[in-house]
Amino acid sequence: MDDRPIGVFDSGVGGLTVVRSLIDLLPNESIVYYGDTARGPYGPRARDEVRGFVDEIASTLVRDGVKMLVVACNSASSAGLDHIKDNYPDIPILEVIEPAVRSAVRATRNRRIGVIGTELTIASKAYDRAVALTRENVELFPRACPRFVEFVERGQTGGAELIVAHEYLQPLVESKVDTLILGCTHYPLLTGVISFVMGRDVVLVSSAEEVARDVFALLTERDVARGTDAPPTYRFLSSGERERFESLGRRFLGPEIAKVEEHPWI
Repeated sequence: MDDRPIGVFDSGVGGLTVVRSLIDLLPNESIVYYGDTARGPYGPRARDEVRGFVDEIASTLVRDGVKMLVVACNSASSAGLDHIKDNYPDIPILEVIEPAVRSAVRATRNRRIGVIGTELTIASKAYDRAVALTRENVELFPRACPRFVEFVERGQTGGAELIVAHEYLQPLVESKVDTLILGCTHYPLLTGVISFVMGRDVVLVSSAEEVARDVFALLTERDVARGTDAPPTYRFLSSGERERFESLGRRFLGPEIAKVEEHPWI
């Protein structure tokens, strides 16, 4: 048994969708979450710059005493995952890309899968590689949707401005994909408009639940689940303004966000 918390991080509040699934599936586990809201979104940034951010956050959470790291950010996973795995070989590190691909391959009927994400995630071809590793006879249609994170981070999940969704998604409609991976943990808050454009027959795949199942399996296999009967603790750290994180974070997670600690970078 291991009573240390699970560490989760993202470029902003989107990774709280993963935290929601973790709390639902593993209600006894404590969690420390870091949202890099002052420097996010990572999508428009250079790969090496994001890798540096990932290094800083991972080292902060490891020093805080986490037993596992969950990289709940597609841009961070595509830019810095291998790097932190090399730096912390004794810490289990899970990410969001492979679980989403695994779920999409199971869901597709016509073997045509779309994926939407930030510019950095799509340009990295991390999803292309993950699909290739499945050795399944599927075709992937990637599409960058750079403004989606901007909308979510300011709390706008509907309205006239989101007409840009048609511009982003129409090529995927024309490609006749029947399954669409939401390749950014912010995007589940836009499922209304995405489903409206794509059509109700297109399956939307979020990695959050699959990641939570992977965490459950790893804790069980290694026998490192939390052993105490005391209530779990949830800590939330932000590099930006505490009040903004709390307000937007409650839309993702709910009442578990009671207090956010500011942890700015110098």
